[in-house]
Amino acid sequence: MGNTRHEDEGLAIADSRQKTEEPPMYKVLLLNDDYTTMDFVIMVLEVVFHKDDQEATQIMLKVHQAGHGVAGVFTRDMAETKVAIVHDLAHKNEHPLKCSIEKA
Repeated sequence: MGNTRHEDEGLAIADSRQKTEEPPMYKVLLLNDDYTTMDFVIMVLEVVFHKDDQEATQIMLKVHQAGHGVAGVFTRDMAETKVAIVHDLAHKNEHPLKCSIEKA
């Protein structure tokens, strides 16, 4: 009897294990425009995306030269929140800066 109980417990533990999947990740892209200042883009990258000055400058130059640049990669909810924060900051500072998300 004692062995049966231990075997059943082992089965219950084995059956309860499920493989969890990582959530899909999304890139937040900053989009170039002809009006937003480079300094403002750097500030956004530092404040919203927690980039240091050097990395923020590199991303800003990529946005300026290529038309867009990756500010960060996040879960969907976090990416959407970052986009909303950027758009709000840009609006309050009278800049047309836009960003979007795409699946990583």
